[in-house]
Amino acid sequence: MKKKIAVFIKSILGINNKWVTMIIPLLILGIFFFLITINNVYTETYDIERFNRAKETIRSPVTIEDEKETDRKMRETVQSVKDRYNISKEITNEQIKYVEEVFEALSKVEEDENKSKKKTKDQLMNQEKVDQLKQILSSDITDDVNENVFNQLIKTDPDEREEGKKLLISSLTDVMDDGVRAENIQSAKTEVKQHIKYSNLDENIKKPLLKLSEFSVVENSFFDAEKTMEARKKAASSVEPVIIRAGEIIVREGQTITNETYEELKLTGLLNKERNVYPIIGLGLLIILIISVIGYEMFLIAKQSKLDKGKIATILLNSFIVIFLMKIVSLYTTQTNQLYLIVPVATGVLMLKQLIHERLAIVSACLYAIIGSIIFNGEIPGSLNMEAGIYFFFSQMAGIIFLVHVKDRLAIMRAGLGVTIINIITVLLFILLSFEKYSLSDLFVQSGYGLASAFISVVLTIGLLPFFETGLGILSDAKLLSLSSPNQPLLKKILTEAPGTYHHSIMVANLSEAACEAIGANGLLARVGAYYHDLGKTIRPHYFIENQLAVKNPHDDIDPKKSAEIIICHPYDGAEMLKKHRYPKEIIDIAKQHHGTTLLKYFYLKEKEINEHAKESNYRYPGPKPQTKEAAIISICDSVEAAVRSLKEPTEEKIEEIVTSIINDRIIDGQLDESPITIQELNQIHITVCKALKGIFHSRIQYPKEEEK
Repeated sequence: MKKKIAVFIKSILGINNKWVTMIIPLLILGIFFFLITINNVYTETYDIERFNRAKETIRSPVTIEDEKETDRKMRETVQSVKDRYNISKEITNEQIKYVEEVFEALSKVEEDENKSKKKTKDQLMNQEKVDQLKQILSSDITDDVNENVFNQLIKTDPDEREEGKKLLISSLTDVMDDGVRAENIQSAKTEVKQHIKYSNLDENIKKPLLKLSEFSVVENSFFDAEKTMEARKKAASSVEPVIIRAGEIIVREGQTITNETYEELKLTGLLNKERNVYPIIGLGLLIILIISVIGYEMFLIAKQSKLDKGKIATILLNSFIVIFLMKIVSLYTTQTNQLYLIVPVATGVLMLKQLIHERLAIVSACLYAIIGSIIFNGEIPGSLNMEAGIYFFFSQMAGIIFLVHVKDRLAIMRAGLGVTIINIITVLLFILLSFEKYSLSDLFVQSGYGLASAFISVVLTIGLLPFFETGLGILSDAKLLSLSSPNQPLLKKILTEAPGTYHHSIMVANLSEAACEAIGANGLLARVGAYYHDLGKTIRPHYFIENQLAVKNPHDDIDPKKSAEIIICHPYDGAEMLKKHRYPKEIIDIAKQHHGTTLLKYFYLKEKEINEHAKESNYRYPGPKPQTKEAAIISICDSVEAAVRSLKEPTEEKIEEIVTSIINDRIIDGQLDESPITIQELNQIHITVCKALKGIFHSRIQYPKEEEK
């Protein structure tokens, strides 16, 4: 019962410890992000009074509409709209007809006189004509026009009268077509009179025409309320709102704070300290989301038992480096120089893909792009620099996509070339989508920034990678490839001092890599781990059968218990040697775990023949059991290769039987209990290993000897 409680408490402490190791770094990362970006969202407030001079140039932190100014502008626009009037064509035509009627009546009277051929005095004749005119003219005319006008017209020459008629009608038409309102009727009459007064007509005809114009010019333009309202509404809708743009200068240093300026400062929140809390809360929520995503990715890695302190430190340091570089460049960036293009943002993802995982690199690329869009917002709260965010995203994704087949540092340089191409394409994209005109020199400068960004990213990655690999104990593919080189001193040691073990290790490496790749494990790690897994045999190489060529087996002359001790020591001797030479922990663990707690049956049974009370525990490796898929696979392949090699005539059936027997034996003995390997994966390993062994130990033609020929 006590043991169960102790195990339970230990497991709880282990879980808590795992969460603590994740949460504390995430908090540190969140605080770092917050401190780096706070001045990009926080608005400084000012204690300013009206009519004082500004001590510094103040810009608007937000884009906002000045509603009061918009309303004022709208009122002015509406007030400037003139009243709309309807001009009555009927009234114009009616007045023109009255004029025509007067002159036509005069012509009619004279025509009738000529027909009757009366011979009377002129005064009597004119009076009769006037009377006749009164009789035939409309009452509207006779009531308003004095008979002296008719008398004066009668006395004028018919031709002069006709010219006067035309002038009066044309002047009247011009004035009436423009509209005669009640308030300008006198000016309209004056205009018509001016036309008559300054014409070439005889003075005798001008006088009656001037009198007649007084009667002819009347109001014909009347106020239209509906049209006026419609015009005012249209004018009001055409008024553009008065917008204070983010980054716009409200007041320059030394200028007087006018009422208008003070209202703008108040409107943009530069006088309200309480308003600054909201952007900070928003930034805090964004950072919580970002570190939550990072935390989830760390949890997935931890779930696979691949998260250690070195990888956590790698995530933190990469984030610090990338975001810090962004912040430094942002301090020198303006709206004109676009220096964000030179940020070596791809450095972080190039490191993460090599040191941890591609998925984490992709997620980080998205998050770094979001943070970059905040850092390069020109310290305008509420705005994001989407161009910078898009550029950072594509630059980082290019690094992830083009970084493939990492066999040496040249792979990073090839990735840098891909990043350069994508950076330049993105720059061209911004230029072509912009309405602004760019010169050829601008194109070359910005493309040069993209090239510099990729170059610096490559240099930083190559320079920082050894620090992460050595200082933090992170194992990358590049590091594994360097360890797999035959020129490595420890590999040379195995080859020269234990050639049989070296050959055995090469075979195990081939089998292990194929099996790992079949189930999605790290094949390169398995290969390199297999190269070094039997390094401990170099201490006493002749005590291992693969190195006993034409040499008597030394185990025949010593006690089985002593033989077991020598054999059991080799994993731990090898681990010590690897640790001494500062090899990665993963390689050391494989060397230590590849035999797990298996039993040395041969020596145990040999001792059992002599001593019935022989303890099995004395003939078992002390462990630990394989903790990873790679270590478990090497454990299986190590035994399989040795067993198959011992066959005199290996056939497909025998190979299948041996592989099945060894895997089942490992399962029954519990050697795979602590590794994350599944039964389905073991089946796939069985198929892959059998296929590889059949290819190695295929049937060969038996060549006849010379005597037989």
